[in-house]
Amino acid sequence: MSQEPEKQLLHLVIGGQLSDLEGVEFTNLDEVDIVGVYPNYKKAYDAWKQKAQMTVDDAQTRYFIVHLHRLLDPENDD
Repeated sequence: MSQEPEKQLLHLVIGGQLSDLEGVEFTNLDEVDIVGVYPNYKKAYDAWKQKAQMTVDDAQTRYFIVHLHRLLDPENDD
């Protein structure tokens, strides 16, 4: 019995120093950390968690998971 491969739902993990903790505007776009693109939320979450834990002492630095699959295919929101 063969399993179908898991559907690829791309996620991007990025982070950097924010200009204001209430928003999502980075202080310097040249210094935004593009961690990577991942095939599913679980792998993106693991990368996000690792980066977030590394910067826990810097209150201005935040990491985000961007659901690329929603931007690429907004009609099919899995």
